[in-house]
Amino acid sequence: MEICYEFVDTVQVDEVSDVFRKSGIHRPVDDYHRLFNMIHHANLIATARLSGRLIGIARGFTDYAWCCYLSDLAVDKEFQKMGVGTNLIRNIQTRLGEGVKLILVAAPTAVEYYPRIGFEKVEQAFHVPRKY
Repeated sequence: MEICYEFVDTVQVDEVSDVFRKSGIHRPVDDYHRLFNMIHHANLIATARLSGRLIGIARGFTDYAWCCYLSDLAVDKEFQKMGVGTNLIRNIQTRLGEGVKLILVAAPTAVEYYPRIGFEKVEQAFHVPRKY
């Protein structure tokens, strides 16, 4: 079976919750209101589906001119190490073009993954932690 990659305007909250849960990413999988807002306010969503089932998602925010913050990259563990995440990122990079910087914060378990697919580590990033 072939994995179908596409850009979408939205995706169902329960599907996102399911793929987040099955990927191991730390997200509020049971807070459907928060997940809805996370999806609704993103302006770049790329999905990977197998036989209609969501198996991967990349969610970002971009101005399509200078930068894109990749907020989520999640692939169901059953399909990890098969190039799904890499393909989602490559599709996003193609859509953005070479003039747009792709930025993300890696989960501790993914720090070794991103340099292998072309990301450079930066030291000058900062954040204000969320309260919940």
